[in-house]
Amino acid sequence: MVFFSWICHYLPLIGKKRHLAGMIMLNIPGGKMLMGSGAADGKGGESPGKEVKVQPLRIDKYPVTNADFREFVRAQKYKSEAETFGWSFVFQDFVSDDLKSKVTQRIESAPWWLPVERAFWRQGSFPGRDTAEDGYHGISPVTAFPAQNSYGLYDMMGNTWEWTSTPFPAAGKMYVLRGASWIDTADGSANHNARVTTRMGNTPDSASDNLGFRCAADNGQKPGKKKDKAEL
Repeated sequence: MVFFSWICHYLPLIGKKRHLAGMIMLNIPGGKMLMGSGAADGKGGESPGKEVKVQPLRIDKYPVTNADFREFVRAQKYKSEAETFGWSFVFQDFVSDDLKSKVTQRIESAPWWLPVERAFWRQGSFPGRDTAEDGYHGISPVTAFPAQNSYGLYDMMGNTWEWTSTPFPAAGKMYVLRGASWIDTADGSANHNARVTTRMGNTPDSASDNLGFRCAADNGQKPGKKKDKAEL
């Protein structure tokens, strides 16, 4: 989590030279709120619900993007974990149109285990509603959809889970993530319920295309100065 504090300190300085999506910070008034839920269908990270007091703060209008991170790496000559490790990889979900046009016959059998609907009846019917009707099979650009709230904040729900500095109650060292992601659903039929009370914990070295973050600071605090007790 120290990394997030460091990058959030330098990103606004970089943004003065070149506009970046995540460099716009909005003022959020303080007040009392109900955090968590006691609903019967609540997950372990949601309960019990409790009233908390939040101080006025500033928070990025958008999550930090790959472009933002690239500018940070270039400006600070930061060596990413992928470069330190020596190699990395990406997942490609779809077969290209060019390759599909060259397929001339079906594969009737394969030497590996696949949950094929026709072959394994115990699997049940495969889901047919995840059709990427929003135009994105996975994460979307942070400006792809309108703001989801009266404050003008984008992607506070869905797209990517967002890291906080709040420890998650677990045996190992974990931190709270909020907001759910593109692989979650509103009703919880796939992964987590995508709703405002949803949260989960993960180890700080975890990385995935559905994990992200945005910078936040007290109204009188310079971006990047980390508080000891944060409840975001």
